[in-house]
Order: sequence, then structure tokens, then C-alpha cells
Amino acid sequence: MADVVVERYDDADRDAARAVVLAGLEEHWGSLDPELNHDVDDLAAAYPTGTVVVARVEDAVVGVGVIVPAGPGEAEVKRMSVLRSHRRRGIATAVLAALVDVAREWGCRAVVLETTTTWTEAVAFYRGSGFTHTHDEEGAFGSDSHFRLDL
Repeated sequence: MADVVVERYDDADRDAARAVVLAGLEEHWGSLDPELNHDVDDLAAAYPTGTVVVARVEDAVVGVGVIVPAGPGEAEVKRMSVLRSHRRRGIATAVLAALVDVAREWGCRAVVLETTTTWTEAVAFYRGSGFTHTHDEEGAFGSDSHFRLDL
């Protein structure tokens, strides 16, 4: 596989990053509701206090992730996704590592995140990445699993 480069999002990445996140959502849910997920139209604008990173393979955006401040000493991972065609190649690990590095730069003591409980590959990925499952919570679309990584 070609080298993976993870770098800060640029406005030129907007459409590609949107496509990556929406592809993951459609894969998981089977369809997309046009009334939902408006934040992915422009991730940088939707999360102005956060940092967005993209993963590139041969100049194509194949992964994306966002980290935002989430309270005193904490940061939260949002909208992390890797194209199905590029999974199991270490790309998600590289994106997550870049997001955790940003949290460290901010002086955070922990990184938190949530994912849909039935998205078992994501749950296994976060557990395998050192995150601890803290609790489940019923959300608007089913059960959400919450995770924490102490830094």
C-alpha cells in the first residue's frame, strides 16, 4: 500500500472529507437522511474550536477525523471515518493518533468519544486503541457506546 499521510484539513479538502464521512454513515445505516448530518458539509466551520485532520493515500482523502474541546481537560473525537476500501491498513490508527496528539497539545488529560453500539467494528477498534468503555446511553438512533482514553 502507498504511504499514508495524515495532515490538517484545508478548505480544499471539504468535498472529499464530506464524501468519506457520508460513505461511512450510508454503509452503516443503509441510507442517508438529507435532513441529518449538516455538520459534514463543512467540518471546519461546524467545529470552529476543533481540529480536523485528513488521511491521504496518493493525494486522495481516504480518512477524516475531528477533535473538539469537551470540557475542562477533555477533548472529544467526532466524525472519524475511513473509506471501506482503505480499512484494515492502519489509516484509522494514524488518524486517531493525530487527534490524540492534538488533545495532548491542548493539555488535555483525556479523550472521549461515542459511537453507535451496533457498529461493532468501531467499538472493537476503539477498545483495541486503548479506550475504555465507560457506559452505554440510549440516543435518538439507538444505543451509543461511550469511551475514554486517559492521557
